[in-house]
Order: sequence, then structure tokens, then C-alpha cells
Amino acid sequence: MLRLTHYALGGGCACKIPAGELEAVLAGLTGLTVGAPQGDLLVGLDTGDDAAVVRISAGQAVVSTADFFTPVVDDPYDWGRIAAANALSDVYAMGGRPLVALNLLCWPREGLSYDVAGEVLRGGADIAAKAGCHLAGGHSVHGPEPLYGMAVTGMADPDRLMRNDAGRPGLPLSLTKPIGSGVLNNRHKATGETFPQAVEVMTALNADAAALATDAGVRCATDVTGFGLLGHLYKLARASGVTAELDAAAVPVIEGAWEAIRDGYVPGGSRRNLEWVAPHLDPGDAGEHTLLLLADAQTSGGLLIAGEIPGAPVIGRLTPRGDHPVVIRGTAAHLRV
Repeated sequence: MLRLTHYALGGGCACKIPAGELEAVLAGLTGLTVGAPQGDLLVGLDTGDDAAVVRISAGQAVVSTADFFTPVVDDPYDWGRIAAANALSDVYAMGGRPLVALNLLCWPREGLSYDVAGEVLRGGADIAAKAGCHLAGGHSVHGPEPLYGMAVTGMADPDRLMRNDAGRPGLPLSLTKPIGSGVLNNRHKATGETFPQAVEVMTALNADAAALATDAGVRCATDVTGFGLLGHLYKLARASGVTAELDAAAVPVIEGAWEAIRDGYVPGGSRRNLEWVAPHLDPGDAGEHTLLLLADAQTSGGLLIAGEIPGAPVIGRLTPRGDHPVVIRGTAAHLRV
């Protein structure tokens, strides 16, 4: 049986460069404008948002992003679907709709059959079609690890953008997908156990949630991916100048994730996320297992919205900035360890 995950050191968004290290690399680039851009750069590097946005006319803006990663599951078709949904999510997180995508593929051509690569690309194409997004070529290279994702261009109304720096005190926080994909993917890689419930979450598009949010007047959101719920919540609170109070017991969790945490299947990326956020966090009564799950590196996670939409549980609220950007209230009773 092909174990595609064994060709990669990391898995999915857990293979991201750790947030603290990445911010150090990018420290000298924020606020820079290169050349003479056409239109207005509305969202760039400064707040570490999900995508770049450039205004091209009074009612139109271009949304641009790229995302790719190593195999997160062994099934190549499912990996392609997950990677594509994850790349498209950055456009939805800004309140946009994807128009055209380009494949990004790195393949160890002497170790893995091109038939497997074809299945990966087929999965990506099916998700792009589901999203109504054109898929028009791309770029491929040979490398030691398989990597797949997409560069995506979308459109948005510049007056209806959702940004990570637009949070205001008093707004509720909602989450549109359960968390726990990181620990379940890690268990899958280690044991070969399959978790179709996690694949279902990771392949679900954030299109409907984004449309509901923008129609409801939401102007602050981000998607939850490799830096975990805590990491992305911290970035949102920091960029918005507020404190985010999180009700740990209200956070939805994928079936099996608690058990994966208990049994020790915690990705290194999830531990690094917690180390990065810890100095900016008031954990309250939350135990180690709760904190690790809240910091779990997600792949193709949901939208974290400063507002309310149908079907998305409210998991906290934004308050005036206090001593910590993120505060945890409560914990699941069986995870007080």
C-alpha cells in the first residue's frame, strides 16, 4: 500500500515554517512597496493577513494568494482535494471569490509514479470545479519531497473585505469548522488509521461561510490553518488592537481528536504554535491537552469570524485590549490535565 505521508517530513499545514521564525524573516519587508503598483494595495504584508488585495477600480479588487504543502493523507486524490480547498480558502477568508488557479507541484520523479501525481492533480481539479474556479496550468519541479497546492486569483468588493485587523470590542467570535485535523493527520501518518471525518472537514469549501459572513456585514475574519486556532486568534487580536476571550468548551472538535491528543499524536508544528503564543496568552484553567488542541496545526480549517452567521458556533468575544491579547475561559472537564 502506498504511504504517501511517509515521503514527507511534515504533513499539510503543519509543515509551515514556525510563525515566530517566519515573522523574523519578514520583519524587514513590511510596509515596503516595490516599483510603481497599479491601483491601491489594500492588504499587504503588514498584518500577516490571508491574501494580498489590490484595488483596481471603485468597486473591484484583486485578491491574490498561494499555498502548497506536503502530503497530509496517503490517498493522493484526497490530498489534491485538501490542498486545493486550503489554497482557495485564503480568497474566501478575505471575502472574495476565486476566479482562476494555477497548480504548484513538486515531485520526486524517481521515487513516485507520475500516475500518483495525476491523481493529486485530479483531486485539485475537482475542487476547483466545485468552487467554480478556472484551473489554467501551473508550474512543476523535481524535488526530494512531494508538494502540491495552488496560486489563486480572485475578486472582491473593496468595501466588503474581511481583514484580520478590523476586529472591534464587543464582537462575538464564531468558528465555521471543528478543529483537530492536525492530530488526526499525525495519527494517520504514524499508524495508517484513516479518519474520513477529518477528510470531510478538510475538503469542505469555505465559500458558503464567506458569503454568509460578508452578507451579514462581517468585516473581520481569518482562516484557521497551520498556526492553529490560538495562533490565528492571536494574529487577529494583535492586528486589531483588542483582546480575544476564547471559551474553550465551546470550540467544536472533530471526532477522535481528543483521543489522538490523549494518546500523544501531537505534531511538532502544534507544539511550536503553543510555544509561540504562550507569552501572549492567559491560559486560565486550561490544561496541557486543551492548549495543545487549541494550538493544533490545522489543514484547510474553517473561518474564524468576528461576528455571527448561521451554523457557526460562537466560541468567544473581542474585548478592549487587556494584559494579554488572548485569554482562555473554561476548559473541557475531561481535559483538565
